[in-house]
Amino acid sequence: MSERPIETRIRDIAAGVAGENGLEFVHSEVVGARGSMTLRVFVDKPGGVSHEDCAKVSRALDALLDTEDLIPTTYILEVSSPGLERELYTIEDFRRFAGHPARVKTREAVDGQRNFRGKIIAVEDADIVFDDRTNGTVRFPYSLVIKANLEIDLEEELKKH
Repeated sequence: MSERPIETRIRDIAAGVAGENGLEFVHSEVVGARGSMTLRVFVDKPGGVSHEDCAKVSRALDALLDTEDLIPTTYILEVSSPGLERELYTIEDFRRFAGHPARVKTREAVDGQRNFRGKIIAVEDADIVFDDRTNGTVRFPYSLVIKANLEIDLEEELKKH
């Protein structure tokens, strides 16, 4: 599915604002219909983002979007962290989080399965190498991924603290 030009422009503006504030732009999305649109922007940084980080990005982004008048109707702007179980949007996200537990859903079955839970082992060329809890090591093209999220192992997290 191709991104609309307005979404591309919003993404570019949001990425610039995040970078100017020392944050990583993760993702943006426009949801809802005319009259009840919501623009969601997700930002991150090592150690996590604070409420103040989100507020700074929100203020700067709101001012730029109003100046550019990209959204011709009223909208709600939400700026937040992607969360602990952040979605993986790009193959670069898979590279970055190699070694981490994740859930992945594919468009087509791979070795008889479409839903995987386990650990991202690596990215090799355009393939994801994944250690699935059920079937062991599997390999599938990134192009088959329709949804992927990091998964927090609460037992492991509690052991750290």
